[in-house]
Formats: sequence, structure tokens, C-alpha cells
Amino acid sequence: MAMRRTQRLFALTEYLRGRRTGVTAEALAERFSVTIRTMYRDLDALREADLPLGAERGRGGGYALDRNYTLPPVNFTAREAALIIAIGRYALDMRLIPFADTLRAGMEKLRAALSTSAQRELLARLEELTFLGVPGLPSDAAVRAAVERAWFENQPIRITYVDGNNLETKRDLHIRCVIMDRHETRLDAEDLETGERRHFRLDRITRAKVLRGESA
Repeated sequence: MAMRRTQRLFALTEYLRGRRTGVTAEALAERFSVTIRTMYRDLDALREADLPLGAERGRGGGYALDRNYTLPPVNFTAREAALIIAIGRYALDMRLIPFADTLRAGMEKLRAALSTSAQRELLARLEELTFLGVPGLPSDAAVRAAVERAWFENQPIRITYVDGNNLETKRDLHIRCVIMDRHETRLDAEDLETGERRHFRLDRITRAKVLRGESA
């Protein structure tokens, strides 16, 4: 099954971030199973999202992210990592935040960076730390991915929303704040057409698309 464009853009960013050298558009197109034209559009989308993407000619050249884009190495003790991962796991289990895939990936990177002995200590500590709460209402994974991208990249988003009267509407929004309150996650957003600012429950959004950086 073909990867959705939003998923592909995130995967493309992670792939470029992990490389030490540049990579050609042709090689990227082959890796992500798209045409070279589609890959050029994806690379343009990353630039429009203000990612520091450059291109170098010659041997070993190609497209690459600026070295300063990624965070510098951080050394965590097993105790620090255990607490961070336990809280992250609780957030995932309780559906407290919509950015589940990103949080899960960060937790795995943190776990993988620990030594074998530290991982053993970490796993032991996690078994002894328990949180209780009311799970958040479920929401569509594709919607969460679009909301995450729109919020982190400060981009407008188009949503299909079903209100309490089961009325479906389409709205173009700018997300101002993400609110997590008990079992609900809400978007505090401005309607780009009317200028009205109101809350939208994440679980009532059936479809979502980031407006900028997408092909027509």
C-alpha cells in the first residue's frame, strides 16, 4: 500500500536527518517508491515548511538538512530516562496527546541510546511506576498526523467536523492551542473565513489536511 503524502514527508525528513551525506532526488524517489517529479514536489514542500534543506553538486552531494537542524547529543541517566519514558507511556495509554507516533519514536530513541545494563534497570523501574486516569476519546490516526504537522509547522489546516447535532461541516483553521482536558483533546483554533475563534474536539474531526506544502 502506498504511503500517504503526509506520512511520506515525515519519513523523508527523518531519513534526511539521519544521513551524514547528501542524497540525490533520484535515490530518494526510488527509496520512497514515487516518481522523480513527486519527489521534487516533496522536497519543495519541506522547504516551504521552513526546513533547512540544501542541495550540493558533485560527488557525495545531493539533498541534505543543515547539520544544526537536529538536537545535540544529550546524556540521560537510567533514572531520568525511566521517568521520561514512563510519563510518555502513560500519555500514550491515556491518549492524552494527539502526537502518538512522534512520542513513541522519541521514546524508542531514548531507550535505544541507553546501555544494556541501563536498559535492564530502566525496564525494572518502569514496572514499579503506575499511573491511573481516564483515557482520552479515540481519534483517527491520519487526523492526528495532520494536526501535529499543522501545529508544529504553524500551517493552516482543513478539517471535516461533526458537531453534537451530527452536522458535518468543512472548515479551514489556524490552530492556536492544543488543549487536553480530562478525556477530551480540543483544538483552540481560528476559522480562516470568519475569523471566529472556538474549540474543536479532536475525536469529532473525521478528516484533516494541511493546506500548505500539499500538491493540488
